This record gives sequence, structure tokens and C-alpha cells, in this order.
Amino acid sequence: MALPDRIPGWTIEGLAIVSADHMIADANGVQPNALKPEADQRFFHAALEKADAVVHGRHSSEGGPQAASRRRLILTRRVPALERDPDNARAVQWNPAGATLAQALDAIGVSGGLLCIIGGTEVFGLFLDLGYDAFHLTRAPQVRLPAGRPVFPNIPPDTPENLLVRHGLKPDPMRLLDPSEGLTLVTWRR
Repeated sequence: MALPDRIPGWTIEGLAIVSADHMIADANGVQPNALKPEADQRFFHAALEKADAVVHGRHSSEGGPQAASRRRLILTRRVPALERDPDNARAVQWNPAGATLAQALDAIGVSGGLLCIIGGTEVFGLFLDLGYDAFHLTRAPQVRLPAGRPVFPNIPPDTPENLLVRHGLKPDPMRLLDPSEGLTLVTWRR
């Protein structure tokens, strides 16, 4: 996918939970329940409540009672540029090779605010290159997903933290979300 253009008036934040081996889903692209702990789900949905638009791939979504009400861009290569999503009037399918990010946001009727990126791997990578203002990275150290789908391209051999540093982000102090699961959250900021 081509690099989208950076747009003034938008704050771009990524939200991801990863296993001990840096994966967001298993080998079949499914996020297991072990990566949906209650403490992270509360943080995730609270963050999405502030979003003016959500961006994700065609296999990712946030679920929850408010999901259908959010404006969203669904990245896919199945359309040449932009097409209304047949299943959601508030969503547009977007191929970055055929339309700019500005055109895609215009197509869903938003002109500024908070843009939340929620996955998958290529989507997280696309916006890593564009430049996150913040990336909220939750770690579930008790979960392992061998041969799973990584949070960013080039993992392994790299780590999410190294990639975030190389793209100009710095970590806030670590927060413990759930001591019983060792669940931690670090927000990385530009």
C-alpha cells in the first residue's frame, strides 16, 4: 500500500494489544479471547468513544455496542479507490493505492479530530510510516501466539517498541492495567 498523506487538523492514535511474542492475532488472523482481557477492553472502548473516525482492515473491528455508530475507513485492495461499505452506511472501503487519506476522510464526512487506528498489521504499518501522534500498546505477557500476525510488518526480527522509537515516538511511564494477568499499557507519543 502507498503511504497516505498527513492531514492537518487530525490527531492519529493507534490502539493495539499484543502477546508476549508481539502478535495481535493467531495464524488464522483471529484475535483470541486471551487478547481481549476486560481491563484492556475498558481502555480500548473508552479511547474509541473519543474518536471522530476509526480505521481498520477488513478483518479487524472493535465490536461493542457503539461500533455501528462510528464513522470508519476499512482498508482493502478489493476496491480501486473508495466505495461505500454495503453493510454499514457510516463506513467507506478505502484502497490507499487509489485515493488519498484526505479523500477517504472526506468520503465519510469528517474534517478533523481524532483518528483511531485499530489494525491489522498492514494498517498499523501504513500509519506507522505516516506518523502516529500516539500509540497505545498493551502487552499480555501470559499469551503466546506462535506463527501469529504481528502488530507491525518486520516483526520479528524487530520489536514494536524498537519500531516506535525509530519512528520518533517516546514512551510514557508504564501503567499496570491488570496485575493478575501482568497486563501493561505504554502510550508512545511524538
